[in-house]
Amino acid sequence: MAGPLAAPMSRYLLLTLLGIVFGVTNFTLLIPLLDLIFGAAGGQAGDAGAMASSAIVARDFPEFRWSVDYARDVFGYYFEGIMAVYGRQGALAFLCIGVGISILLANVFRFAAQKILNRLRSRLIYRLRQDLYLKVTEQDISFFHHRRKGDLISVLSNDVTEIEGSVVNTMHVLLREPFLIVAYVSILLILSPALTIFSFVVLSVSGWVIAMITRKLRHDSGQSQDLLGMLLSRFEETVSGIRIVRMNNAVGYMVNRFRMLNEGYAHLLRKIFDRKDLANPVSEVLGVMTVLGIIYFGGSLVIEQRSSLSASQFIAYILLFSQLLSPVKSLGSAYTNVQKGLASARRVFALLDHQPMLKLRPNADSLAALNEALVFEGVGFRYGEEWVLKDLSFQCFKGETVALVGVSGSGKSTVMDLIGRFVEPLEGRVVVDGKDLRDWNLEDWRGIIGLVGQDNWLFHDTVTANIAFGDVQPDMKRVRQAAEAANAHAFIAQMEKGYDTSLAEQGSRLSGGQRQRIAIARALYQNPQLLLLDEATSALDSMAEKEVQEALQHLMAGRTSIVIAHRLSTIQSADRIVVLEGGRKIQEGSHTELMQSEGLYRSLVELQMRA
Repeated sequence: MAGPLAAPMSRYLLLTLLGIVFGVTNFTLLIPLLDLIFGAAGGQAGDAGAMASSAIVARDFPEFRWSVDYARDVFGYYFEGIMAVYGRQGALAFLCIGVGISILLANVFRFAAQKILNRLRSRLIYRLRQDLYLKVTEQDISFFHHRRKGDLISVLSNDVTEIEGSVVNTMHVLLREPFLIVAYVSILLILSPALTIFSFVVLSVSGWVIAMITRKLRHDSGQSQDLLGMLLSRFEETVSGIRIVRMNNAVGYMVNRFRMLNEGYAHLLRKIFDRKDLANPVSEVLGVMTVLGIIYFGGSLVIEQRSSLSASQFIAYILLFSQLLSPVKSLGSAYTNVQKGLASARRVFALLDHQPMLKLRPNADSLAALNEALVFEGVGFRYGEEWVLKDLSFQCFKGETVALVGVSGSGKSTVMDLIGRFVEPLEGRVVVDGKDLRDWNLEDWRGIIGLVGQDNWLFHDTVTANIAFGDVQPDMKRVRQAAEAANAHAFIAQMEKGYDTSLAEQGSRLSGGQRQRIAIARALYQNPQLLLLDEATSALDSMAEKEVQEALQHLMAGRTSIVIAHRLSTIQSADRIVVLEGGRKIQEGSHTELMQSEGLYRSLVELQMRA
């Protein structure tokens, strides 16, 4: 573990090892404890035992060496000394106190280690969600054309939750249980190598059976997360288009589509839960059968005196082995959970590894203002195999208003995306003040742009927060001035809490014209030098359009503007009009110049006039 995780992981491992040492010590103390009790039960050996113990104490303290025998000899030295001085009852008290202290320390260290791991776990989940959110915000616009919102929400919520429940929650098992198994196995091998080898042969068969049960869990879990993403997308689609669904009497149709997906998801979940739940009883039954087999095999060795194990050592061996089953079972459950969580991890890391098409240049130049012009030079762009723009060239000088006109699908909105650097040209280049747009700092460039579209997103926040969006400490004077210039102050003042009124998602409490004027006020608050207007009045009625158009005039005054207009009457005063067809420029000029020549622009104007 590198970086900030190294220190806490080191502390965790140290505390875990200390907990394991004292935990194993509990069971090793059982052997002298049982010997002492059985010896006392035999009776008539108190004085002789004391004399023998006294003779043993007289020997020198054991010489240090790296072995288990040294620890055993040191313990025997002190234990026999206590037995010689205080007798069997004193030795029994000594052993009980030792076991109690060992249990206390084992649990203290275990809790301290778990506390560290809990902090690491919560930090890991926090970083994972934060990185996912950042990665989504970094993607270019084309990414969102191909990914369903419900699927992205599923990754951020359900998949991360699945990783937390299936993978992160098993971290303590994966980090602690192997050490615990090694400790237990080491003691078992010291007590009886033959019996331990037999035990592991039986355990390996049990492990193979459990692995067969959980083998398909990972595949099924991946399918379940994909289906859940589709379910969420279908739900989000229904909620967003609920008016259309109801007006077309398609509620039953949508419910049936959702039901088919839901049935498939439920069926897959049943398979996953059945396999997951089957692993626990199977492992428990196999574990008990293993212990019974070891009791019979080991007991036979002790009864027939074919083993060096004493009765007390055999009992301690059985108790130790029963404790070994718990970490082995935990590792089996962890394997099952990890297999389930890996399917979610695949989706999460696929998103984290997805690289945006938009490449930022590390040494991009700073840009404070648009001083000369914005120029398209032979720009081409396509989605997939279909070219949306081809060899497009035009220019917009500082202070000019340039309008883009064309039928639906001619590439107007793609031009706006290119200017905002949501996508980048595949051919040609966009030039700002004589330099490729990609050579300018992206944040600086977007800092001088204001965008007002047809569907402007308003956030579920206050009016003030929506107008001063992105400003942590809004200037209320500027907010009010922007609202007044956008013809929005009058209806804002009539709201329940004025500028502190909370708007529902997408401003559903407002009319179309009011939402649009809030969006214009937001652009005015930012005070942009380059203004992008993407059909800002096309969805409004005549009265709302008049109010919004007045607000737009305030917004465009003294600024460079690029306008897409559905109603051509609103762009007649533009300095230059660029007419697009099939992604290519077919006409360019002022309204007067274009009306004097035959062409698409004149046909569109005459068509709207007749309408």
